[in-house]
Amino acid sequence: MLGSPPTGYTRPASQESLLLDYLNRLERHRSDRRAVHLMLSRLQTHNRREQHMRMATSTFDGLVKMLQAQVFTIAGGDLMVVYKSQAQDEIEAAIVKLRFLFSDDPLIIDDDDGARGTLCLWYDLDREYDALVTFAQKALADEQAKRKAEQEQASREARFAEKPKGAPFTPELLVRVEAALGQADLANLIRRQAVCAVVGNAPPQPVFHELFISIADLRQTLMPNVNMNSSPWLFQQLTETLDRRVLSMLNKHDDRTLEGDISINLNVSTILSPEFLVFDDNIKAGMRGTIVLELQKVDIMADLGAYLFARDFAHDRGYRICVDGLAYSMLPFVDRERLGADLIKLIWDPSLTEERDQKTAALRRIGTTRIILARCDTPSAIEYGQSVGISLFQGRHVEQTLMNEMRRKGGARGARR
Repeated sequence: MLGSPPTGYTRPASQESLLLDYLNRLERHRSDRRAVHLMLSRLQTHNRREQHMRMATSTFDGLVKMLQAQVFTIAGGDLMVVYKSQAQDEIEAAIVKLRFLFSDDPLIIDDDDGARGTLCLWYDLDREYDALVTFAQKALADEQAKRKAEQEQASREARFAEKPKGAPFTPELLVRVEAALGQADLANLIRRQAVCAVVGNAPPQPVFHELFISIADLRQTLMPNVNMNSSPWLFQQLTETLDRRVLSMLNKHDDRTLEGDISINLNVSTILSPEFLVFDDNIKAGMRGTIVLELQKVDIMADLGAYLFARDFAHDRGYRICVDGLAYSMLPFVDRERLGADLIKLIWDPSLTEERDQKTAALRRIGTTRIILARCDTPSAIEYGQSVGISLFQGRHVEQTLMNEMRRKGGARGARR
C-alpha cells in the first residue's frame, strides 16, 4: 500500500476497483487522456485529516462536473486524476491550489520542481497506459489483501470472544442471580446501539436505537467467575427474568430511555406476559409504531404457535417484529414473509463474499430493504452490504463513524452506547 489512512478518515468504498474498471473502458479512447497521481499519503499526518482530504478532492470538482476529469481516492488518501489532455492547464492550476493548501508540509517545501515534483507522478495514457493499468491492478490487489487481513483479524477476535470462560452456570447459581436481579439497579447496564441507514458515502443516519442489557457487564457485576452461556436453557430463563426487569424499568413515567425510535430484545413468552401488558398500557399509542421487538430465531422455532400468537398481538398493537441473530446458513430455514416479520438481522461474516451471486440472490429474495446487517466492525462489512442493496447497518464501525460525525458537528452528546 502507498500509506496508511489517516486517523478519522474513511475513504470511499472500492475506489481501486472503480479506477481499474474506468481504465479498462478507456482502452480504446486513450489518445487524448492523461493522468496524475497526487501522492498525498506522503504528507505529514496532521495534514491528512478528513477535512484536508475533502478539500483536496473538491479542488477538482469543477473539472469533474464539466466531464473533463475523473477523480479516484486510493490508498492512504492518494488521488488519481484521469483527465482529457485539453484540461492540462486547469489540472496544473488545481495542483497549485493544493500546493498552497499544504504549503507548510515538508513534501511541498522540498518540492522544488513546482507542480511536477515529488507530489505528482504524471502519465500520458497514449504511451503509458499499460503502466497505469499495472499500477491500478497492484493497488486493487493491495486493497483486497488488506481487506482480507481485516476480515481474518475480526474472525480471530470473534472466535476468541466466543470462547467459554468461567465455571458452569447451574440452577443454584440461576436462583442466586435472579434474586440479585430483583434488587439490583440495572440502569447502568442498559446499552444503546444505533441501527443506521448508510447510503453511498453519506454519514450514517440513525433509524432507531437498540436497547439491551450488557450480559458481559452483568456477569462482571454479579458473577465474574461464572460462564452464563454454558447452559443454553438456564440462560434462556435468565433472559426472561431480564426481560421483566427491563420492562419494569421502562414502565417508569420519569424514564427518558424511550425517547426516540427504539428496539427491545424480548422473548416470545415475555410478549404474552402480564409485564408486557403493563408496559403496553403505559406507553403512548403513537409510540408503538416506533418500537421494534427483536426476537431470537431459536425462541421463535421452539414454539411456533406461541410466536404466531405473539406476532399477531404485537402487530395489532402497532409494534414491528425483527428476527434477530441470523447467520446466512440459517436463511433457507427462515422465511421472513411466512413468519410475518418486518425485519431480519443478519450477522456479518466474511464468508458472505464467497459464492457471491448465489448469496446475493438469496438476500434479494428476502428483500434487502428488510435486512439489518449486524456486527459491522470493519469498513468491508459496509462495502459488502451496500454492494448487494442493504442499507441498514449496525456494529462498532457504524457506531464509531456515527460518533465521529456527530463530534464533527458538535453534537456528540446525542450518541450514547
